Amino acid sequence: MRESGTMGQIRVILLDVMETLVTEPFWHALPSYFGTTREELQSRIHPTSWIEFEKGRITEEEYLATFFRDGRPVDAAPLHRCLLQAFEWLDGMQPLLAELRSAGHPMYALSNYPAWYELIEQKLELSRYLDWSFVSCRTGIRKPHPRAYLQVTEQLHVAPGECLFVDDRRVNIEAARTLGMQAILKQDAQQLRQHFVDLNLLPE
Repeated sequence: MRESGTMGQIRVILLDVMETLVTEPFWHALPSYFGTTREELQSRIHPTSWIEFEKGRITEEEYLATFFRDGRPVDAAPLHRCLLQAFEWLDGMQPLLAELRSAGHPMYALSNYPAWYELIEQKLELSRYLDWSFVSCRTGIRKPHPRAYLQVTEQLHVAPGECLFVDDRRVNIEAARTLGMQAILKQDAQQLRQHFVDLNLLPE
């Protein structure tokens, strides 16, 4: 069963990045880096500073100063090395984006992420395939807030129904559909490519 129906000609593809295109370091790399489990790390980090960092309201220096609840320092340089090592394409996603790009489809990241997206770009060069204009640290708005989606339609001068949004989180997919966007809940590259075929964006 398809996750979305065809509502109009798709002019823009919007893509979440973390766990849709690229691995999320928080699940494995960061707990290992800090010598703890994911659950323990989650309990020790500051409850709101990550959100402020993702919205671009605080600098990386300010974020790292408040990373842990107890205020212990976090050194940026070795953390960057950990992140750079951890960021990897999810299976099949790079060739799929290359195929979409070759087919002439404009693609944009619509992703909640802080300035560390520049480290992803440094390693994986996602800009070969998509535009980073709508990452949350640049816009100040996080999904699933409606403005995160509507700013895209306004800036690109497209109707919601002309946008196809891909994300691995159902709450973000449902928010996009509520606004009239077409949306796919990503499972893996093979499933996602079949959706693009069904929507006449790629050949069989």
